[in-house]
Amino acid sequence: MPVRSIFLAVLLCFALPAVAQQQPIEARMTPDEFRAAGLDKLDAGELEQLNAWLDRAIDKESEKVAATTRKQVEDQNRGFLSFGSDEPVTGRINGEFRGFARGREFTLDNGQVWRQTDSASLAGARRDAPQVTISPSLVGNAWYMSIEGYNTRAKVERIK
Repeated sequence: MPVRSIFLAVLLCFALPAVAQQQPIEARMTPDEFRAAGLDKLDAGELEQLNAWLDRAIDKESEKVAATTRKQVEDQNRGFLSFGSDEPVTGRINGEFRGFARGREFTLDNGQVWRQTDSASLAGARRDAPQVTISPSLVGNAWYMSIEGYNTRAKVERIK
């Protein structure tokens, strides 16, 4: 995800609740809209209650949008440096798996591309679209790929 998109998503996560402190409804509507909605019949106390309710509703919806956006940004950036979620990535390799070798790239069915960075090998292994799990290390920013049915893991980095 480009840096500009990350910045925009983070900005939305934190700025949206501040934007939610809206103007009163009478300032957001034209006088004709205000009358057409029958709001001109409310007394000052009723109008104040309506505005308070609208502010709470907008705050609640803004928090939902911010949480959803934050989760999307984390999920889309999982595996890039230390940004994003540290939950394991699961999926299938597109095409045939032909073992591990330093520098080999693996494209997953979710569009992510990972490159092997260590010398782990799994010579002679062949599987069509195997299930993979890519898990973060407990310390540091390393990720390890394992292939269903094999015990060998390879250190990988996300490149796309």
